[in-house]
Amino acid sequence: MTLATATRSGRVSARMVLLKGIDARGFSFFTNYLSRKGLELAQNARAALVLYWPALDRQIRITGRVVKLSATESDAYFNSRAAGSRFSAAVSPQSKVIASRAVLESKLAKLKAEYRDDAPPRPKHWGGYLVRPDEIEFWQQGEYRLHDRLRYRRTGNGAWKMDRLAP
Repeated sequence: MTLATATRSGRVSARMVLLKGIDARGFSFFTNYLSRKGLELAQNARAALVLYWPALDRQIRITGRVVKLSATESDAYFNSRAAGSRFSAAVSPQSKVIASRAVLESKLAKLKAEYRDDAPPRPKHWGGYLVRPDEIEFWQQGEYRLHDRLRYRRTGNGAWKMDRLAP
């Protein structure tokens, strides 16, 4: 999915991330809290998501508040990942300038030597986020761009109100 975040001053950035879960609370993904997206979410805890299926001519847009998932949920997901992915998350200073790939490979070799028979534990700077939606829009491509758009907005009492939007 595409995740869009913004700084406190409104500077926007977007990138692709793995949508890891959907439940009654919202939409979850995992990342380095010190990455650009993590730092932006610390300043401005709102995000937009876009899921797009070109073969189906459909997309879903979501906006909402973002909260960190619990350490227990972050540990559970981190420990379910392949060992190589756990090592990579532990050594990468995501979004930071590095001198070379060799720097990462050296850090990786040292960490693998330290954890010869196991993968490292979840770094404290890595974990999950939950986007709690306040608006969800379902879009379906229509002939001659006469698209169908249904928007659901959360009301003050927590219920959802649906509106049909013009294309």
